Amino acid sequence: MKLPVLNIKGKETGREVTLDKSVFGVGAHDHAVYLSVKQFRANNRQGTSKSKERGEIAGSTRKIKKQKGTGTARAGSIKNPLFRGGGRVFGPVPREYNSKLNKKVKDLARFSALSDKANSKNILIIEDFDFKTPKTKEYIALLNNLGVANEKTMLVLSENKKTILLSARNLTKTNVVSSNEINVYNILDAGKLIIVESALKNIKKK
Repeated sequence: MKLPVLNIKGKETGREVTLDKSVFGVGAHDHAVYLSVKQFRANNRQGTSKSKERGEIAGSTRKIKKQKGTGTARAGSIKNPLFRGGGRVFGPVPREYNSKLNKKVKDLARFSALSDKANSKNILIIEDFDFKTPKTKEYIALLNNLGVANEKTMLVLSENKKTILLSARNLTKTNVVSSNEINVYNILDAGKLIIVESALKNIKKK
């Protein structure tokens, strides 16, 4: 598949790039994509939720009523989980949700997601650029020139450029990453992928 290279004004430069079939021409692998997204979301969980169990509640341990003859269930302590203010049974405790995934499966999922974007014509290729100073209005002008101002976009750079990152960080529908930081979740989350020409060769290496 060939795509024209655009400049920051949104005009064609007269050059074309051929997308690598091993990256942008892979068939759909829904299960690999599911596993990759599941791992990404799990690894981003803090795992800090915590509730107090019966042994951690502050309170007396004396028997609050006699064992028999009350007509109600026996109760040993005010910290009983059945009482208001009592401990929680099998509540959450701090833990890690991190999981591992085979590298080949992750690559397959990423290439599958990129191929889906290419097949649906949601990839734009632009020539390398940079801003002299960080200015949000310049990044907004770039999106307007490319005709994607109202869509959720992800800009893929060959390497992080501070001026571009700072220019885009206040925009809620925009994500800027380097070619070695892209993942399946961010690819699927973006409506349009804007890829800098020099970043194409690094995507496969990642």
